[in-house]
Amino acid sequence: MSLPEVLAGIRAAEAAAGRPVGSARLVAVTKGQDLDAIDRCVLAHGAFPLGEGRAQELRDKSALRPDLEWHFIGALQRNKVKYLRHVSLVHSVEAAWQAEALAQAAQSWGRAPDVLLQLHNGEAQKHGIEAQALPGALREVRATGLNVRGLMVMAPDLDDLLPPERDARLAALFTDVARRAHDLGLSELSMGMSGDYPHAVAAGATLVRVGRSLFT
Repeated sequence: MSLPEVLAGIRAAEAAAGRPVGSARLVAVTKGQDLDAIDRCVLAHGAFPLGEGRAQELRDKSALRPDLEWHFIGALQRNKVKYLRHVSLVHSVEAAWQAEALAQAAQSWGRAPDVLLQLHNGEAQKHGIEAQALPGALREVRATGLNVRGLMVMAPDLDDLLPPERDARLAALFTDVARRAHDLGLSELSMGMSGDYPHAVAAGATLVRVGRSLFT
């Protein structure tokens, strides 16, 4: 699929959910892609946020193109926070120390990125904040001075399920995350990827992370 086809799918999901056109933004996941491929497959079709999951790769690309909107979507490590200078939104904050490290680095940058709190999806060995710990985590991260815009979640691996059950599980997960964000007064929802974004958009996703489909 090309970016126009993915964007058309997002717009169709918005329409099916009775949502305004453009209320779900595409974040083009560009890890492993060079700037030429990003220009050809993404930026040739318009201005989109670019999501990187590897801090060093983001550092190198954003140093060459600081004019673009860069998002960090990978696991945060203390010694790699320094590479996020040009990032406008970090999707994956799951601990107060990460927020503190970002806030400290931002003092030298002269600006701080906004952040999302990553919610654990219930799958073993995955990153994220447990649901019951979200209110406390929100207070701790806000105490660092960072602006918390919303929540992020990654869907668990459901490939072994047949479509009816898989669809129901995805819809339940995304709806639950949207409810939790609403209860916390948060408006941004980063959820949905190449294989499940229609369910995420139906539940209220405002940022949809798609990568592989854009570069095939």
